[in-house]
Amino acid sequence: MTGDGLEARLERLEARLDAAESVLALHDLKGRYGEVVDARFARGAPVGRAELDDLARRASELFTEDGVWDGGRGLGVARGRAEIAARLAAPTLVFSRHLFVKPRIDVDGDRATGRWELLSPCTRGDGTSLWVSGVEDDVYERIDGEWLHASMTFTTFFASPAGRGWPTILA
Repeated sequence: MTGDGLEARLERLEARLDAAESVLALHDLKGRYGEVVDARFARGAPVGRAELDDLARRASELFTEDGVWDGGRGLGVARGRAEIAARLAAPTLVFSRHLFVKPRIDVDGDRATGRWELLSPCTRGDGTSLWVSGVEDDVYERIDGEWLHASMTFTTFFASPAGRGWPTILA
């Protein structure tokens, strides 16, 4: 025994448990984000306007009120939920699947950072299919017990033609 009191040991255990639960919650947050932004497309086209607006709003609610969505040079930057919703309601693609892998998450109380590698099959409006790869660097804040994106910054590594691509009827 190191001489630590039971109270100090419990505090450390609670901090470790909170960090582990927070990592799981951040995995869930990123998964929900990917599901919502990918649901904007069906059968090789954006969904109808009402559904697209609803999905864009739902995606924006995964950010803090003043959150930042930064898609890089090709996709632009939106600040605050209203701008994020407007940006996501105007898709530049007709199909995408966000495949987030190799998460690196660090939790510090009610703030956290994360880096996710992204591989995304996607299709442009002209029918060109691409594989896009990059990273999303995220900052998270826990507000009233809920983890949200404070910022998300996408950096593209490459966008490569996918040959004949994939059948859009699968989307």
